[in-house]
Amino acid sequence: MNIITIPASEPFLDRVATEWLSRDPAGQTDGPGLVLVPSRRAGRALMEAFLRALDEKAALLPRIVAINDVDEDALASIGIDVELPPAVEPQRRLAVLSMLILKAPILRAGAGDDVKSIDRAWPLAKALAELMDEAERSGVDLAQRLPEAVEERFSEHWQQTLKFLEIVTSVWPQWLAEEGLSNPVARQIARLKAQAQGWMERPPATPVWAVGFADGSAAVSDVLAAVARLPMGLVALPGVDMELSDALWATLPDAHPQAGLKEILDDLGASREALEVWRCDRDLGRERLMRDVLLPEGGISAWGEDLSEREISRLSLLPAEDQQQEAQAIALALRDVVSIPGRTCALITPDRSLAQRVATELLRFGIYADDSAGEALSQTPAAVFLRLIASAAAAELSPVALLSVLKHPLAALGMTPGNCRASARLLERLLLRGPAPAPGIAGLRSALEELARKNEPADRGATADAPDQPEGLEVFINRIEACFAPLLSLEGLVPLPELLEALVNVAEKLATTASEEDQDLLQEERDRPGGRLWLGEDGAALSRHLASLIVHTGILPSQSMAHLDAFLNTSMAGQMLTGLRGHKGGMELAHPRLSILGVLEARLLAFDLVVLGGLNEAVWPPATDPGPWLSRPMRTRVGLPSPERQIGASAHDFVSSALTAGEVVFSNAARREGAPGVPARWMVRLAAFLEGREQHLPVHPALEWQKRLDQPLGGASPVPPPEPRPPLALRPRRLSITEIDKWKQDPYEIYARHILRLKVLPPLEEGAEHADFGMVVHDALDEMFKRFPESWPENAPVILRHSFADALAKAKMRPALVAWWSPRLMRIADWVVSMEGERRERGTARYCHTEVTASFELNVPAGPFRIRGRADRIDIDDDGKATIFDYKTGQPPTGADVERGWSAQLVIEAALLAVGAFEDMPVAETRAMLYWHLTGGRDPGREQEVPSSRSKTDAATLIGEALERLRQLVEDYDDPERPYRSQPWAGRVPRFADYAQLARVEEWRAAYSEDGE
Repeated sequence: MNIITIPASEPFLDRVATEWLSRDPAGQTDGPGLVLVPSRRAGRALMEAFLRALDEKAALLPRIVAINDVDEDALASIGIDVELPPAVEPQRRLAVLSMLILKAPILRAGAGDDVKSIDRAWPLAKALAELMDEAERSGVDLAQRLPEAVEERFSEHWQQTLKFLEIVTSVWPQWLAEEGLSNPVARQIARLKAQAQGWMERPPATPVWAVGFADGSAAVSDVLAAVARLPMGLVALPGVDMELSDALWATLPDAHPQAGLKEILDDLGASREALEVWRCDRDLGRERLMRDVLLPEGGISAWGEDLSEREISRLSLLPAEDQQQEAQAIALALRDVVSIPGRTCALITPDRSLAQRVATELLRFGIYADDSAGEALSQTPAAVFLRLIASAAAAELSPVALLSVLKHPLAALGMTPGNCRASARLLERLLLRGPAPAPGIAGLRSALEELARKNEPADRGATADAPDQPEGLEVFINRIEACFAPLLSLEGLVPLPELLEALVNVAEKLATTASEEDQDLLQEERDRPGGRLWLGEDGAALSRHLASLIVHTGILPSQSMAHLDAFLNTSMAGQMLTGLRGHKGGMELAHPRLSILGVLEARLLAFDLVVLGGLNEAVWPPATDPGPWLSRPMRTRVGLPSPERQIGASAHDFVSSALTAGEVVFSNAARREGAPGVPARWMVRLAAFLEGREQHLPVHPALEWQKRLDQPLGGASPVPPPEPRPPLALRPRRLSITEIDKWKQDPYEIYARHILRLKVLPPLEEGAEHADFGMVVHDALDEMFKRFPESWPENAPVILRHSFADALAKAKMRPALVAWWSPRLMRIADWVVSMEGERRERGTARYCHTEVTASFELNVPAGPFRIRGRADRIDIDDDGKATIFDYKTGQPPTGADVERGWSAQLVIEAALLAVGAFEDMPVAETRAMLYWHLTGGRDPGREQEVPSSRSKTDAATLIGEALERLRQLVEDYDDPERPYRSQPWAGRVPRFADYAQLARVEEWRAAYSEDGE
């Protein structure tokens, strides 16, 4: 057998290319020869290695074929032509398996709607398909071996699992036979075995090399054995450790980096001693280091036998605090390398989140890095658009879901995309902000009618949309209705193909532009409105995926609209598209000397600098998972590989990448997803091994660069609080009574509201807040006291309860909130009746005025200043004196705040009453100022008089000084040098500060806190 190995420190593919060209094994034959590689990326990398070795010279190169991928074309290219049943289409396989799962007795016994939903069955079908593929790659006959997997003493749960797995051992094989189909992996393995047998019987007349295999299925081992026995065949294995002792080699655990190579040699029936080594002239000190660090447990004692220093030059650490710092530091390290002409670098990581973060950080330096793992089909723009549409239809066009669709770049609704977004923003500002409208199109129309009745001021937000022009809301709502009609017309349970076809129909209607004459569209796509959905590789892939689902899901139970989004996401899970954003206008965007690779894609590749990122437990190496179907002992009894085999493969990738690179940076994060991160076991071993020799790996300077990256030159200076000083002509000349208190506590709010004229937008789908509860209470009491301003009827408790119920009904709250608030409101009604009964028995109240308005003009040097306001209630007693009430469902002001002027609403109202500023009310002296704290809780109400009887200040003094204090406040702000500061008083932070973000309060307040101020 002709089997060789190349030391792990040697760039493997470059050496293979050099040896092929120097030996010229095809020189005396009639063909170019054949080189088998594990993956298509390895094949492309080998071709690049040949080009580097040739250095622009001409040569007839061998055919390079990847056999580890399920690729019918690749297998056919190496001469495999065997009569086998065609492979079942992936989506058809999953659809049939899902149907079998839903019909399984173990599920039907406790079947509910959740169990019957396809979005739950589809992942189980994928797991069954993966189990079959794994068994076929391992040469395990599940029908024969699974019955032996569970002993009688095992739990009933596992017995039921085996019963369920009869789907793959009995029902599925029968279905394949009836349909004349085969599993894709089974077909691939059968063809590979046929090729191996064919080569054994009829050796090819041209050379065949198999290079770079570090693990493989039983069928791949058959092919390698056949190649090794060919007269002109050669198997080149990467980095077999020839120095590891025979005793340790014989007992290698599955988690060891050499375990996969040992398994291949065992399958080939070859001994390690018989391997030929293609020696290299590189220093093997790093190989020795990694061998010692990763010794199996049985060899750890050797750590203490030789305490000499090891070769650790050009190795460094990047211990980041979190994932974001790790990504930024890695991006800086990579940028540093590519700034040197000719040098190459790569980030190798299984963590796709880290890869995406690094790619994003590189963009700030103008470097585009194409992630080899590609982009998930479910995250492509068209797929996201479809999922948003499904969510919006299921949510009956709720504001957030609807706007997510209308503001998507693909949405146009028969308009230009810009005008569509402008119309969506108009719809948002006028109808969708605040409490959500009623569901569906009817809810939007009802909200539009309500808007027309309110006669609101003209919308001023459209200027931000220029030059795009919004459409009238009624016309735009008609467009929305027409586009969503195919989905909204479906009710109850609907067959999946019908659901999917309706979804595609809606998506195309929504994506239709005002003109389908886009030059990027093919003629047939221009003829079909919405054809831009299917442009590009991602659009074509999504189109094929949906077409396959529509064809094959008719056998599944009907589903409700609520499951459509989850099913779409589940059906696309695991499907990746590579190179989608790597080109633009026919030009390649990706940097030619910088790569972001997954661990599988990085195999056999070499770079000047490699960052091994995400070296945390459960990331790299991955968590060991026996899968959902079989326990560890069951997998062993069946003959499937142990979960630790994946750890061994990851360890091999880790070691290979560390040995072939010129410089290596080991990177990990101390915290991941907000939780502490555990360093990879290999890094813990490396640190412990080096510590015993008083050695430590240095920290890469990129970590320090990252800390300085966004720091300004000369250090950071905190932003000062804003101090706007608008000219007097722009300063407000009228405010409400409630705004006077805001003016004192947070002048900046008055500046933003009245001078900048910025209106706070309510949130989308605004929940019912305490303010809404307060409005219900105010409306009910206003209605009651207006009906009975002088005397109350005997059935007052019943009438007041009805008033509260009517006010709650008019508020149109959701049923759950109505059920929660109703008892509280009834308790408030009873408390009010009790309090009013006592007052009227005393005979003090003569007439009750409710919701009365006041207006008063202060004459100051800069010009008149008008105060306006409304009092909840004013009672005029028999002696002509007044009692002023203010209803509070939240916490009322303290007496101290009222006396010090921070909460002066009642005091100002009393002062205005004293000068006759209230409409249709006589001048009156105020006897008492009362807060009614109405919560409806255990203590449903409480009356609080200000100032209290214990106060040193009486009401008359406060009221007498109120207008003069107000005059002084107005004159202070009539000074052009007086700034409108934001929250200037320590300890006086408003409970609701609508403009705090605009004033950047958190920034300058944090800066003051750091300075100890």
